[in-house]
Amino acid sequence: MKKGEIYEGLIEKVEFPNKCRIQVGGKIVIVKNGVPGQKVRFSVTKVRKGKTKGRILEVLERAPEECEPFCRHFPECGGCTYQNISYETQLHLKEQQVKELLDKAAEGQDYQYIFEGIKKSPVCCGYRNKMEFSFGDQVKDGPLALGMHKRGSFYDIVTVDDCQIADKDFCMVLKATLTYFREKGLPFYRKMQHTGYLRHLLVRKAVKTGEILAVLVTSTQMEVDLSEWSKMLQKLPLEGRIAGILHTKNDSLADVIQNDSTEILYGQDYFCEELLGLRFQITPFSFFQTNSLGAEVLYETARSYIGDTKDQLVFDLYSGTGTIAQVLAPVSKKVIGVEIVEEAVEAARENARRNGLLNCEFMAGDVLKILDTIEEKPDFIVLDPPRDGVHPKALKKIIDYGVERMLYISCKPTSLARDLELLQACGYQMERACCVDMFPWTANVESIVLLSHKSPDSIINVKVEFGEGEGKVPLDAIAERAKKYQPKPKITYKMIQEYVEKKYGFKVHTAYIAEVKRSLGLTMYDAPNAVEELKQPRKHPPKEKVEAIKAALKYFEVI
Repeated sequence: MKKGEIYEGLIEKVEFPNKCRIQVGGKIVIVKNGVPGQKVRFSVTKVRKGKTKGRILEVLERAPEECEPFCRHFPECGGCTYQNISYETQLHLKEQQVKELLDKAAEGQDYQYIFEGIKKSPVCCGYRNKMEFSFGDQVKDGPLALGMHKRGSFYDIVTVDDCQIADKDFCMVLKATLTYFREKGLPFYRKMQHTGYLRHLLVRKAVKTGEILAVLVTSTQMEVDLSEWSKMLQKLPLEGRIAGILHTKNDSLADVIQNDSTEILYGQDYFCEELLGLRFQITPFSFFQTNSLGAEVLYETARSYIGDTKDQLVFDLYSGTGTIAQVLAPVSKKVIGVEIVEEAVEAARENARRNGLLNCEFMAGDVLKILDTIEEKPDFIVLDPPRDGVHPKALKKIIDYGVERMLYISCKPTSLARDLELLQACGYQMERACCVDMFPWTANVESIVLLSHKSPDSIINVKVEFGEGEGKVPLDAIAERAKKYQPKPKITYKMIQEYVEKKYGFKVHTAYIAEVKRSLGLTMYDAPNAVEELKQPRKHPPKEKVEAIKAALKYFEVI
């Protein structure tokens, strides 16, 4: 296959998050934005190192379970992936994807875990409590648009004024804002030229309280009086109530919502939401689950997995606004939350105070660095990291606490599967796992895994009697033996590599040694370099190198 060539094929399966596999002439091609069972025409976009990628040009035959999308913006808008299959089909697809990733991560391990399937979202439409809309144009030099990026485009914007996954109040705010700034003739910020004014519109709403926060993000290239825009929003016939209208300035070159400075145009700079009987104050840029009702399912499941934490110190790492920490606080001795976003930490502290939780402590900073400053040792650890997972060095520090159990919540199961490699290499194993669909009609899903440290299969109690008499070891003999005792030298990876190279004439990678040790159930604590390798896909050594490594392990009496 060559770049630019066009082929036809059947999508056999879809791997997380949106990787559609097509087999053509014995080769696997990966395309996006398809569903299993579709016959498509596609062009080859990349052929590199044995991997081939393509782009769907046309759907020739629909999948048997395919249906008509119910959102008029699909598939032009890039916000949703599975508007053309039923919700039950989506659930089955996501459940299958997560199960395959976890099974692959546990491949070669000597344990079985319980997979409890997928839990559906309590609501499927209008569930999003946060939307980040972008200003731009739908076609080059076209009229001002406000909405989501067009599928596959970095520039074009689709005005999603009838979005089916966003709250209806969001659509009303979007339409009113777009009309207002079109009439004013204000330019949007052009990412390549770094010129213009209008950048983003962020809208957040609480399901339980109905409070709404609207944030206009602009550059500082113009001075504009936004009081008229603010008053216009306040007059909209919304179902919810506007708690605050803000103006955030952002001159970052990156196409991200960044807070350089914020001005309150109306009300306050936060809104309040309620989850599981607790009240949370949420600021514009702090993390909070985008599906409030789904979050209750997620955290109830997490709480049931964790069980009794009475008299235990719990670490909630990557704690956001402290939601999990405060859910666990009433049934724990103490909870310490660590979060890198200072704004979220301040909100978490205020939330704990409002909820009357005196046993919560929140610290601002990178988990990798903050853990070195905490003198207390946890009894239980909760991990809820961002999409990229836990940094390997931070994960090693977490593992070194040696807690018997920990809970990992992930919004990206591929990152979870990668981190499981290191966790399992250091003695942890999955007990229970499930997923929660927090994002209907998209390719994303939350996963929850309860991990426990391996325990000995059995314990032998040995009674030794000291002193004089028949069957007893004389004390002077014990002292003499102690003088002669020499501890067994530590066998390093370098020693194993040198032995293999000297005897067999070839070199072995530390990751190969790690793989063999793992297959034999040996600990990995003495192999920082090999452990570091495990954040990458596993490396399966050739048979002759496996035998050579085993021979070295026998020589050094490791096995």
